[in-house]
Amino acid sequence: MKLIDTHAHLYLEEFDNDRADMMQRAMDAGVKAFLLPNIDVSSISPMLDMRRRWPENCFPMMGLHPTYVKEDYKVQLDRIGNELFSGNYYAIGEIGIDLYWDTSFARQQEEAFLEQLGWAAHLGLPVAIHTREAFHVILDLVEKTQDGRLSGVFHCFTGGANEASRILDLGFYFGIGGVVTYKKSTLPEVLQQIPVDRIVLETDSPYLPPVPHRGKRNESAFITEINARLAEIYSTNVESMAQITTQNASRLFKIEVQ
Repeated sequence: MKLIDTHAHLYLEEFDNDRADMMQRAMDAGVKAFLLPNIDVSSISPMLDMRRRWPENCFPMMGLHPTYVKEDYKVQLDRIGNELFSGNYYAIGEIGIDLYWDTSFARQQEEAFLEQLGWAAHLGLPVAIHTREAFHVILDLVEKTQDGRLSGVFHCFTGGANEASRILDLGFYFGIGGVVTYKKSTLPEVLQQIPVDRIVLETDSPYLPPVPHRGKRNESAFITEINARLAEIYSTNVESMAQITTQNASRLFKIEVQ
């Protein structure tokens, strides 16, 4: 099987003690490519270090994560924009709006999100969208901005049927991670309304580990559990699900896996 982890923060300090071993476990499990979403200015260097170390496997994104939109967000955007326009990146992310922890920078989050959507349209790059307690805001903004040039994925999708319908209409993909394996998750029912050709796999490592790894640090090798659960939901086998989701990810991010 060839698998693609379309969203994994493998450059974070949680992997500093065993990063090479973790990467080998993932590759042994069939993961051939890793999309690395940026967080803020401070994460650029460690992310690019992974690109240099695993140039055939690691594909970096560039963007400002919504929870890191603070007083200095314009300075952050300037530096991130300069890096994006001068580097080799495969998506703009992780961007979006997060109103779960703190709403004091809600307006600035919207401004940062819209600016980065503009970058995506200009460069023809997909976006990786983070949304928490903000589906209504984000969908309204993307719908108003979509002029046929925007593409991307709603990372860690946990929405309902209405959100799924609007995302489908926008032409976007759904990033499905460990949550789909949780006993109380409603995702299996919602996925019945989503065509399999709009699904990509992700782990969001080191966060949101799938069953049976809950309580542990998540890592890309665990994507096989997500793939297996999706195969059950779509009434197919794990090989077919891996092939379909890998083709979807390759098409969205314009990457090839060996």
